[in-house]
Parts: sequence; C-alpha cells; structure tokens
Amino acid sequence: MVSIKPLRPLFAAEVTGLDLSSAPSGDTMAAIEAAFERDLVLVFRGQDITDDQQIAFSKRFGPLETTKVGTPGAGSALIVLTNIGADGQIEPPQGRQVLNNKANQHWHTDSSFKPVPARASLLSARILPSSGGNTEFISMRAVYAALPEALKRRIEGRVGIHNFAYGRAKIAPHLVTAEERTALPPVRQAMVLEHGAHGKSLYLGAHCAAVEGMTAEEGRALIDELMAFAAQERFIYSHVWRPHDLVMWHNRAVLHRATPFESVAEKRYMVRTTVAGDGPTV
Repeated sequence: MVSIKPLRPLFAAEVTGLDLSSAPSGDTMAAIEAAFERDLVLVFRGQDITDDQQIAFSKRFGPLETTKVGTPGAGSALIVLTNIGADGQIEPPQGRQVLNNKANQHWHTDSSFKPVPARASLLSARILPSSGGNTEFISMRAVYAALPEALKRRIEGRVGIHNFAYGRAKIAPHLVTAEERTALPPVRQAMVLEHGAHGKSLYLGAHCAAVEGMTAEEGRALIDELMAFAAQERFIYSHVWRPHDLVMWHNRAVLHRATPFESVAEKRYMVRTTVAGDGPTV
C-alpha cells in the first residue's frame, strides 16, 4: 500500500510501498499527483529501474522535454549528469561535464531558459560517491509566503530575463558553445507564479540575468536580495542520496542545487527525465 510521509514541515515527502518497475494504478497516480502539487519534492527510495522504466513513469505526469543541444543525451528524453567520460574514466577538473556539474551547484530551476519552462524533473541515482553530492531544494512557495509585503509589492507583475549563457558563464566563459547560444536565446519569465489553491511562488534561479524595466544594477540588486532571503535554512530540504533513489521535484515551485563531492576521485552517474510545462509563464 502506498504511503506518503512528510520529510520537512514546509515541503518534501517520501513515497513508500511502490515499485516503479511496473506501472502504478490510476488511483495510485492520483495520490502521487496530489502529493506532488502539495509537497513539491517527492522521494522514492530503492527504485532500481531502467531508463525505459524511468521514461514510462515520467510520462504519466505529461509529455517529456527533449534534452537540449550540447548535453549528453541531446535529442532524447534523458539527460545524463555525471563526471564520467566516454572512456569510462573520471573527467579531469576542467572537463566539460565536470564544469557543468559545478554550474549545477548554483541554485537554479531546470529549463527556466526555455520559452515554456519545465513542470517537473525526475532524477535517478545510478552511481554515487561515498559522501557528498547531496541535492538541496528551496520551497519558493514558502519563500514567497514569507516575503515582507513591501518586497511582494516590488515584484508583483515583474518579469525576469533568463539566459542559459549567463548562468554558465559564471563558471567558465567557454562553457556555452555557439550552437547553444543560438538555440537558447534569452527568454522572459514571470517572477511570481500562480499555483491556484496552493498560492504563489517566487520564480528565480541562476539563469535569471536581469529584471525587465530595471537598470542592470537595480535588477541585479533585486535578484540578489530575493535570493539571499530564499536561501535561508528554514526553506531548504537537503536530500542525502542512497543507491537507486528517484527524486521528483516541481520546477515551477522549487529551486535546487547539487553539493560538492570528490569529483576527481569518485564517480557519480545520475539520469534525469524532465516533464514539459503546459504553457509559458508570461
């Protein structure tokens, strides 16, 4: 029998009593869907699943994104997040995969740099280091609810400019290829998103480069102020990975980041599927 247990007071829950190697029933999916909208981060332990099984489960939540150009798995429904090179060995510190992993240590939300940003991500742990490499999450719904009223008024109706190249350039200027820049021009995203009965959430992250209608300095100051408020311990859930964990999160209501591990000495191999959003934010 499926059980859903909260992991944190504000958000995040663990789902037990479920084997994702076979298709869950309609009633079970309805319970998971409701928990996903309510709890924003769902943890499924001990799911030793194949790529195809992960894709099949992910599709129950909607159509999947195709992985962008310049990323392992490009053109497919899978994105591979690893420090392992094509030869099976750990990449050097300046390897592209390692640098991309370092970029993912900044607070971000997947696909905010696309005209229609993602709804959900599902990440499966296939190979893990002996320590480190947690994934941390911020409930941006809880953050918005706790914002001072004056700050809420400042951001209501505002639009952020999200740019993949901006986020990656913080790590290395060469990390974004010309092909990626062409395929992923800057996009407009609402800074506050509506979630019906669940309220509103703040929508930011490492790809948010500017605020429309503000000078570069004013916009950056506002983004930095909001991010500093969001990164308080009370809004964070830190997931300590176990082998075969599958973690699902709501990209329009949480930020996430990876934490460091001994990437020059230990292997890490994670597989992500991404559920597409159902429309633009503006």
